[in-house]
Amino acid sequence: MKKPVLEVKELRTHFFTDRGEIPAVDNVSFTIHEGEVLGIVGESGCGKSVTSLSIMGLVPNPPGKIIGGQILFRQQKNNDNRTEDLVTVSKKRMRQIRGNQVAMIFQEPMTSLDPLFTIGFQIIEAVKNHLKVTKKQARQKAIELLKLVGIPRAEEIIDEYPHQLSGGMRQRVMIAVAMSCDPEVLIADEPTTALDVTIQAQILDLMRKLNREKNTAIIMITHDLGVVAEMCDRVVVMYAGKVVEEGDVRTILKSPKHPYTQGLIRSLPKMSNRAERLYSIPGNVPKPGSITYGCRFSPRCPEVSGRCFIEDPELLTLTRGHTCRCFLYEKEGETAHV
Repeated sequence: MKKPVLEVKELRTHFFTDRGEIPAVDNVSFTIHEGEVLGIVGESGCGKSVTSLSIMGLVPNPPGKIIGGQILFRQQKNNDNRTEDLVTVSKKRMRQIRGNQVAMIFQEPMTSLDPLFTIGFQIIEAVKNHLKVTKKQARQKAIELLKLVGIPRAEEIIDEYPHQLSGGMRQRVMIAVAMSCDPEVLIADEPTTALDVTIQAQILDLMRKLNREKNTAIIMITHDLGVVAEMCDRVVVMYAGKVVEEGDVRTILKSPKHPYTQGLIRSLPKMSNRAERLYSIPGNVPKPGSITYGCRFSPRCPEVSGRCFIEDPELLTLTRGHTCRCFLYEKEGETAHV
């Protein structure tokens, strides 16, 4: 049995605005084990990215703040098996963990890389901040990382600026920065957005290679179920700040239970289906905080009943490792203790 590396327990991240307190992440729980790839899926605005920023300690404050829950990180490096709660650790300790043991690839590499500094400078700084090496050793490590992520002419590229590289190359550089200290957990927030399909495939192959060779646990945040099917071992489906379903990738894609998950999978184009219009879930994701009671999916749900507008369903365990937040399965499930 693989050891859990990161365990998120009943995480609540709220934003305090002129419109009041807005719950962006509401009692979210999941666990990722060493060497595992966990997908977090859902439409834009469902809380995926805020969950990842909460783990990294990067929620902008103000207006955002983690108001409850735990993020338990179990270190495996150097046989150090201590557990730390990333919600309560000091800012100094969080800076040591961030990038060194838990790293993140951001959605848009052009805004994440500093345009005023060379690629090499930015990787070298990441290496020197966390590893006790000389500048010469850090530069050699940076060249090795660029080669590892498949960048040709690494000895030359290292002295170039971000604007001189293509989108796919910049994303590879971001992966090199994230992998510079061999993190135990890598969070990838929409790593293939805005890349053409050929480059997408190359980036996913690269991440799979790193996962396999380095045994790095990866949290893959995406809205693309094709990426989930190709990359992930387990899937967490989020809607309006809550987890609505979780299970292994085969179960979720072959036998989804929650009406929202069913709608997401039904909206995928099929080669065998020549229908003129693709299916889409009616309505839109509600604004955070706009639904204060009842099931948050109830305004869009084809299976809705009167109870759904009044009560918020519990997360039910249907089978081992498969949970769903829906009244339809109360008879066959039991309340998940998360």
